[in-house]
Amino acid sequence: MNGLRTLPVVGWRELVSLPELGLNDIPAKIDTGARTSSLQAIVLDDFLRDGERFVRFAVDWDGVRHHCEAVHVDIRGITSSNGDRQERFVIKTPLTIGNLTFRAEISLADRSQMQFPMLIGRTALRRRMVVDSGHSWLQSPAIGDKGRNLR
Repeated sequence: MNGLRTLPVVGWRELVSLPELGLNDIPAKIDTGARTSSLQAIVLDDFLRDGERFVRFAVDWDGVRHHCEAVHVDIRGITSSNGDRQERFVIKTPLTIGNLTFRAEISLADRSQMQFPMLIGRTALRRRMVVDSGHSWLQSPAIGDKGRNLR
């Protein structure tokens, strides 16, 4: 195959984890139409620590409010699915899908009206995975109750 490696196949929805933030088994929509990944979060504040810019935010997941902190790498204008342009904090943190863990840029957004609390965009997928849009949970064999209700 001319040196090409076999890439893992993901479905159009998968359970993902953000291990450094303590968030596991988050239902995510895999969306090749979106450039940037995003996470449903409420930004609380941003601050400097030892010369680095941090953002503090809350994620309501699995019936619990998780308070998280991460270095924020940027504040970007991002166009949402309804065409509105929003300024969002962008963090970079490890993301796990199936057996693959890698650092991904994730914007913090109000996704409260969306079916999935997380969206995985094409920048995170590029050269790491291929998407089979006809299937779900290919990397999430034990979806449990978190994924069953998302149809």
